[in-house]
Amino acid sequence: MQPLTRQLGDVIPLPVSVRPDPAANFPISTHLSVSAPTEAADIAEQLAELLRHATGRPVSRTSGEDEEAASFRILLDGYDKNPDDRNGTAAEAYGLEINSETVTLRAGSNQGLFAALQTLRQLLPEEPADEIVLPGGRIEDEPRFAYRGTMLDLARHYFEPADIRSFIDAIAQLKINHLHLHLTDDQGWRLEIPGWPRLTEIGGGPGTGVDGAGPGFLTIPEYADLVAYAAARYITIVPEIDLPGHVNVVQVAYPELTADGQPVPPRTDAEVGYSSLVAGKEETYTFVEDVIRVVSDLTPGPYLHIGGDEAFSTPPEDYRTFLNRVLPLAGKYGKRAIGWHEIAAVDLPPTAIPQYWRIEPADGGVAKAAAAGHQVIMSPADRAYLDMKYDQDSPLGLDWAGVVGVERSYDWDPADRLPGVGEESLLGVEAPLWSETLRSLADVQFMAFPRLAAIAEIGWTPRADREWRSFRARLAAFGPRWTAQGINYYRSPEIDWA
Repeated sequence: MQPLTRQLGDVIPLPVSVRPDPAANFPISTHLSVSAPTEAADIAEQLAELLRHATGRPVSRTSGEDEEAASFRILLDGYDKNPDDRNGTAAEAYGLEINSETVTLRAGSNQGLFAALQTLRQLLPEEPADEIVLPGGRIEDEPRFAYRGTMLDLARHYFEPADIRSFIDAIAQLKINHLHLHLTDDQGWRLEIPGWPRLTEIGGGPGTGVDGAGPGFLTIPEYADLVAYAAARYITIVPEIDLPGHVNVVQVAYPELTADGQPVPPRTDAEVGYSSLVAGKEETYTFVEDVIRVVSDLTPGPYLHIGGDEAFSTPPEDYRTFLNRVLPLAGKYGKRAIGWHEIAAVDLPPTAIPQYWRIEPADGGVAKAAAAGHQVIMSPADRAYLDMKYDQDSPLGLDWAGVVGVERSYDWDPADRLPGVGEESLLGVEAPLWSETLRSLADVQFMAFPRLAAIAEIGWTPRADREWRSFRARLAAFGPRWTAQGINYYRSPEIDWA
């Protein structure tokens, strides 16, 4: 029998409770079977496929009635570590028990079973093996925050649906459950909107993107397919239409949305803050409501991101006028509005969510919003931005927020980041990845991994249980898994990679 190389807690994110039992190690036999109730058939098939890959052997499926005979059992039976669910995390709670005869995944929902499956995935070898022993014991787990996200910028550089699906597969393994797509900016418009064809004819055409290097756009069927693909992995798509600034491409396509009705030239540089919709024109709100209605109809998730950042050319009073008319539109079409934290300059609708992204140590607007009961998403650029350089020699990325190595990504806490915004005010944490310097999926992977694993653990694991040395060791063992999956991760010198 090959030596057991993984301990029960050698996973990312670190679970809430890990109780190893070495006497209960489970040797995977030649006769593999998975039992599950009908409602969890999809999870059962995913588990069977994992076992086929790890062992190279056939895996049989049995019904729930035959569960006692199965070596791997899936139970959908109301497991819940937090029944009052004040923080919205109960659906992802799960238990994983490994003993000498069986492996049991238990949760009250398929979402929780999927989380259990990602933990078990990390205990299986990344390459097929003849002899596999799973570490015995019990894990009981649930996330710290309901919202654990990352963002991919399609506006500065467009990524094809196949690349986005690959990214979804990678982030799902870290229990990331929200993917924020930045669909529009000065340099490109990346989602088809019926009634406004020039948005994508011009904004998704040749020469768009930073340096003109990232043309393309999502058709409505392609977007719907991505939303469904993510949902099958329990990831919610959060679409962003950035307003009222970051709209130069809109005004190239539709000059009637400029202040004087005259065309503006296209821009492919990386400057910000020079464009703005006109708060005093009714044409502005006709356009904005059409877009919000379409995007809301196409997106089953609860959130719609309306940007709101870096509107430097929008006078403050116009900015407030614009947001006071636009933020309620999200609610009109059944969504909770998220905006970059500048939106906290106005009195927000009750369900609106500011997303903090700057590097300053305090923000009065966000603190005021939190005091009024608004939830906050924490994304400080000097800790969570995946487009920051790892060090000054990094071939990709920016450094306006400083260089952000792996330890710096890990060694902070969202509940300590802003005065007046404590644990009770946080919806969660998100790691944005802007694409000014990116040109391929390999570039996305290089900037996201391994730092996204750090943000994933911050969002999932209780803060008292997080510790850099432990994370560093577990991350080192994760490297071969990414290699086996063809993920172009950065071999940070901070980690003694396995």
